[in-house]
Amino acid sequence: MNIKFFKVALGLAFAAIAFNASAQKTYTQGIAIYGLTTAAGDVDSKIYFTADSSAAVTVQGPATIKLLSNSKGTYFAVVIDVPVASIKKAAILTPDEIDQFAAAAPKFTFTAGTETKQINGFNCKKVTVKDSKSGSTSTAWVTKDITAPVNSLTKAFADAGGFPVQFTTTQQGQSVDVTLKSISDTKPPVGTFGIAGFEKISLDDLKAMGGR
Repeated sequence: MNIKFFKVALGLAFAAIAFNASAQKTYTQGIAIYGLTTAAGDVDSKIYFTADSSAAVTVQGPATIKLLSNSKGTYFAVVIDVPVASIKKAAILTPDEIDQFAAAAPKFTFTAGTETKQINGFNCKKVTVKDSKSGSTSTAWVTKDITAPVNSLTKAFADAGGFPVQFTTTQQGQSVDVTLKSISDTKPPVGTFGIAGFEKISLDDLKAMGGR
């Protein structure tokens, strides 16, 4: 083999390795936008996150609904803002209520597959997800292109072998298909994780507002 050619080829190979090694993007704070498909239709959810907090914001008609949580799973609040009705409520779950929701949540195990595909620019690998409680299975697609703190949508998939890009989860007993559309390191606005100016109510009060 031509020695000069070999040196060039070797240099290109090392350059490729270096590129792949540095291709992963790490986010410690930012904004992730997800597309949600539910029985009620399609909606986008914008999640603001830091290393220890997340705020999932969804707009439904005149109402803005924000789900606040921390990475430890010890704090959860539902914040409702309906300006046209002068409604500003924040339901903060008690420790017992948080435990009840956690107990009712699926218990997932993950089996990595070999199939790959690209979703919204992310290089993803297929993972089979099994709920050990119900025995049901589903498919998730995870990527190693990025890492970021878990949020209210991805927390159950923390051990899936990569950052979840497309998966199925449950909210209030209903199946929700989730797809990550984009993520950026834009700093969440000041006050994103607070409830200043909102009337604090109980979870039962919140359910009563919805006629439940």
